[in-house]
Amino acid sequence: MLKTNIKKQLMAIVGQERFFDDDETLVAYSYDGYVVESRPDAVLFPLATEEVSEIMKIADQHRVPVIARGGGSNLTGGTVPVEGGIVLNFTKMNRILEVNTGDRFTVVQPGVINANLQKELSKVNYFFPPDPSSMGFSTIGGNVAENAGGPRCLKYGVTGDYILGMVVVLASGKVIRTGSCNVKDVTGYRLSSLFCGSEGTLGIITEVTLRIVPLPESYRTIVAYYNNLADTAETVKAVLAQGIIPTAMELMDKVTTNLVEDNAGLGLPREFEGMLIIEVDGVSEAVSSQAEKISKIAKSFGAIEILEAKSSQERESLWKARKSVHGVLSKLAPNCVTEDATVPVSKVPEMIIGVRAILDRHNITAGIVAHAGDGNIHPVIITDTRDTEEWSRVETAAAEIFKLAVELRGTLSGEHGIGLAKKQFLPLVLDENTRELMSVVKKALDPAGLLNPGKFV
Repeated sequence: MLKTNIKKQLMAIVGQERFFDDDETLVAYSYDGYVVESRPDAVLFPLATEEVSEIMKIADQHRVPVIARGGGSNLTGGTVPVEGGIVLNFTKMNRILEVNTGDRFTVVQPGVINANLQKELSKVNYFFPPDPSSMGFSTIGGNVAENAGGPRCLKYGVTGDYILGMVVVLASGKVIRTGSCNVKDVTGYRLSSLFCGSEGTLGIITEVTLRIVPLPESYRTIVAYYNNLADTAETVKAVLAQGIIPTAMELMDKVTTNLVEDNAGLGLPREFEGMLIIEVDGVSEAVSSQAEKISKIAKSFGAIEILEAKSSQERESLWKARKSVHGVLSKLAPNCVTEDATVPVSKVPEMIIGVRAILDRHNITAGIVAHAGDGNIHPVIITDTRDTEEWSRVETAAAEIFKLAVELRGTLSGEHGIGLAKKQFLPLVLDENTRELMSVVKKALDPAGLLNPGKFV
């Protein structure tokens, strides 16, 4: 609980209407998309960088932890206030400040929802490529903090590839501006890259300048069904080996498609072991040629049925099936854990089969989805943490999945971050010297450890 004098100082900045410390609000902000819960002492809704700066000065003076939060869709406990303190909710800082198609950039506040930005950019025939499955409710600030990806990152890259600059409030309350609106800018250290993916542990992002690109001329979306999961994954390798870079290559196994169909009725067939959604975009002639080549490759690797979306409605239906997985499965049990590991594309078949074997060996109900084209594997586990025996099996399986990924020259996360869920596994991929350097950076920017404490640093 915050002391009365601290509450008064904070209320003087945001007013009583944007300061909350009632039980209902504190409980609502005690969790995110992971399974850990911890209540903050207060929740504030800032409207401007200047307010965030003043809040941080007070927090620094009184040594109060501060956790930045957007849509709360984080899947690793990254926004859980494990040491209490202040949650800064940025959903009211949700303005698109500038869209400049001539120079191909946009300036946004952190609370802008990804899908809302896409909608506005589409009006001028542009888009922001990173498209996490949570884009309908995740914020740009959260996307930046997690360096979010999504299906399109196979061709277009992740959030960090589109950051030109940002405004950041440091733990001391000082405000810095990194980068610019220029595509080429090598003036000093690339500090934007330091804050992108830092999960709110180094500074509070209050404005972002993003590179945007023109919408493609055309799309072709193919779905291929297989009786063998290994063949499904091998197709991914084969397509990329031909020099074709699709926009996305998304894999779903039979457990996933059946659970989604049982509970959402999207028209997915039940009998196949594997499903691939492959999309290409660009100039019409090239797209048609690529789609034909992909269909031939899929058939040669055992695809039993290959279909192409004949309309935008059919295309949207396919992507709805893929992007609804976490939401549908999360309704089937008290808890849903979406793991996140990445391996080289050449190792995708081995990883997919290995993950399925681990899940089955531990008798865990889980589907496997993957951004297969970039090696990012997501086992989606439905469980109940109150069942200690079952939860123990889930934790054991997760540890084995991460170990397998590392053995295949992979890593712990492709887009969900580390947060609370994976910090114990960091030594698998980061040696002691590297972890020490990360701690040095953290202490330099946040000497009192006030920014999102208890996480991976």
